[in-house]
Order: sequence, then C-alpha cells, then structure tokens
Amino acid sequence: MEQHQLKGVISTISASLWWGIIGVIYFKFVSFASPLELTIHRTIWTAFLLILITFYYSKWDEFFTIIKKPYNMIILFVSGLLVTINWFTWLYAVSTEKLLDASLGYYIFPLLSVFLGALFLNEKLNKYKIIAVILVGISLIYLLIKLNEIPWIGMIVAITFSLYGLIRKKIKISSDIGLLIETLLISPIAILLFIYLMKNNLNVFSVKEPLLSFYLFWAGFMTLVPLFLYTIGFNIVGIGPASMIFFLTPTAQFILGLMYFNEPLVFDKLVGFVLIWISVIIYLNELRKK
Repeated sequence: MEQHQLKGVISTISASLWWGIIGVIYFKFVSFASPLELTIHRTIWTAFLLILITFYYSKWDEFFTIIKKPYNMIILFVSGLLVTINWFTWLYAVSTEKLLDASLGYYIFPLLSVFLGALFLNEKLNKYKIIAVILVGISLIYLLIKLNEIPWIGMIVAITFSLYGLIRKKIKISSDIGLLIETLLISPIAILLFIYLMKNNLNVFSVKEPLLSFYLFWAGFMTLVPLFLYTIGFNIVGIGPASMIFFLTPTAQFILGLMYFNEPLVFDKLVGFVLIWISVIIYLNELRKK
C-alpha cells in the first residue's frame, strides 16, 4: 500500500474508533449533564471552534458564497436540525445505557442511505443491495414483534443521519463550512434552550462550577476531531473503503455497551442484530467490488 493511501486508511480508522470509543467514553463521563444540555454545548462549542478554524484556514470566501443564497440556508437549516436531533438521540442513548440501540442505528444508516438514494436520486440497486435492505426491514419487524416495541433510538439515529447525508448532497460544500453554518443556524435555538435550563435551575454549565464547565467545553473538540480525520481519509481512499471502515464505529459501540457498560442483550435483540450484521456483510461485499 502506498504511503499516501496508508495515511488515508489510518485517518479513517482513527475517526471511526474515535466515534466508537473515545467519544463514547467522553460523553458518558459528562453525562452528569442532561442530554439536552450536552446537545446545546456540542452545538455552540462546535460552532465556536469552527469559527476559529475558518479564520486559521482563511475559508470565509466559501462561507459567504454559500450564505448568499437563501436556498442554501434553508437546506443547511434543515440538515442542521437533523444532525442536532441525531446528536441528542445518541447522547440520550449513552446517558441511559442504550448504547446497543444506538449502535444498531449506525449499522442501519448506510443501508438506509442506499435505499433513499435509489428512491430520491435514482441511484441503481442491484439484487444484493436489495436483499441487504430487505433484511434490515425484516430485522426491524422481528424486533417489533418479539420485543413489542419499536427500536426507536436506532431508527431515529439511522433516519436522521441518512436524511442528513441525502440533503447535504443538494449543496456542494466542504464538510467543515457546512457544519459551521449548520451549527450557527441552530445556535440561537440552543441558546434559548439553555436560558430555559438556567431559569429552571437545570443547567450544569455555570461560573459556579468551573471544572464541570471546562469538561463540557470539550464537546466541540470531541465532535470536530473525528470529522476532520474522516474527511482526510475519505478524500484519500474514496467512498467505498471509507464506508467499509466506518462500520468500526457501531462495532466498537456495540462491544463497549455489551462488555464495558454491561448493557443487557436479550436473545431476540441478538437475533435482530444478527440479521443486521448479515445485511452489512452483503453491503460490504458490494462495496468491495467497486
């Protein structure tokens, strides 16, 4: 493997494991704050750090080019809402020991993205991808029947992330500038929600708790590091290999939830996961052919 390609693979693996391990441990550590407050901090501090990064790399020309068009702002506001809902749901899963359910969502989302691409972008599906998508549906129906509940955490994680990817395809924009605009658009809502938390004495972040506030500040850093690593890897190795490596993220989350946080895994849920894993293997085999 060439050194340049190796750099791409290492960057993508690092990003996937960061999302799957380091990010989980950090957000579990700061779960003394509510999922809502964590989402607020993740939004605001990500925007703050991205402003500094945009200054450092002198990328304001792209920023102003994008925001001049109202269509772009509408699209990015919607995608910003989707990524915020995704963050909140995942943070709720981490804080309430539902990491297995969240990992289910990240296993499903690439396959759901394939389905949405065929539905809305006329992307072609061969028989193996169709089988993989059908297996996902069977798994969800099985879980619904056997557990008598919709795996809503996994579904929200998968749906919001796949819709996010679909909508972002509508605009040609770098990932950092896109996330900057999204978080800036959502930040006023986040600030209003934080004011609500303060008025009801539900906030952790305050001048009275400097150490805890310092811990929460790192939410932005924890969001951006894997994003930049994955972007570097994606640009070098391409969509196929990067997508394959991404499955390290839900796998790491599954192992952490099961082995480290001792989340229960009943037999029927395991059967649902096995069906999802089979569909993922089929999907990965199709990626390998490209």
